[in-house]
Amino acid sequence: MVVKEVAVTFNTLQTLPENPQPLRLDWISVAFFTVIHAVALLTPWFFSWNALGIAVVLHWLFGSIGVCLGYHRMLSHRSFQVPRWLEYAITILGALSLQGGPIFWVAGHRLHHAYTEDEDKDPYSARKGFWWSHMLWIFYPRPEFFNYEQYQRFAPDLARDPFYRWLNRYFLLLQIPVALLLYVLGGWSFVICGVFLRCVILWHTTWFINSVTHMWGYRTFDIKDNSCNLWWAAILTYGEGWHNNHHAYPHVAKCGWRWWEVDTTWWVINLLKIIGFAKNVNLPPVQVSRLES
Repeated sequence: MVVKEVAVTFNTLQTLPENPQPLRLDWISVAFFTVIHAVALLTPWFFSWNALGIAVVLHWLFGSIGVCLGYHRMLSHRSFQVPRWLEYAITILGALSLQGGPIFWVAGHRLHHAYTEDEDKDPYSARKGFWWSHMLWIFYPRPEFFNYEQYQRFAPDLARDPFYRWLNRYFLLLQIPVALLLYVLGGWSFVICGVFLRCVILWHTTWFINSVTHMWGYRTFDIKDNSCNLWWAAILTYGEGWHNNHHAYPHVAKCGWRWWEVDTTWWVINLLKIIGFAKNVNLPPVQVSRLES
């Protein structure tokens, strides 16, 4: 049923406008991201090794588990399935990454795969340059990508779920209990490193997948887009940097295929499979699985 829903979603993509409206700078987004970056720059004055450790742990928890495993491989591509309670828990971690609600994130990513690098239909097309695909697409929002009433039709499987609708609307508020807990545990040092520094680093490491992995690296598969495998991007993103592999087989649960293409997010998925929580895990096709050896 889920596979059919995703197929219907891609059929719906044909309704995107051929002549998008002129772009306008969203000053609210500019102010929001500027403030978060500015506070993160205070880190040297509030530094402690414990606070840095908190930032690293939360970067992994919200980034690898929440975004890479949850938003990306579980929800966007449905490359595996877990019990509903676990799916919700993982998605909450994705929402805590401060990269948008699940319906917004999934809809945009499905558009990216349906129209990879198309300058009008891919929300973060790399053909429009590094800075556009990295972050400017957020500052010049188009309604078909940022207006809920328009983008929700590209993720109908999520938009029907009341929990996902709620989380999509109120994800920003989840930072408040996180910040309060960190303040209780370690004061402003924990808040600045665990919220602001963590957000900034996680944003840019995620955005590197949109930008640099469509510009540099090696290509295992000769496909129509310019996606590449880039080792240092894979390290920073827990395996997402093996992007050519992913674009060649987007519904496969693992991105790193060769033994040296380290994919720590896949390690977690495989662990969930071993203990019986992950079902219907999509693996590489038999004819190309020899790359793993």
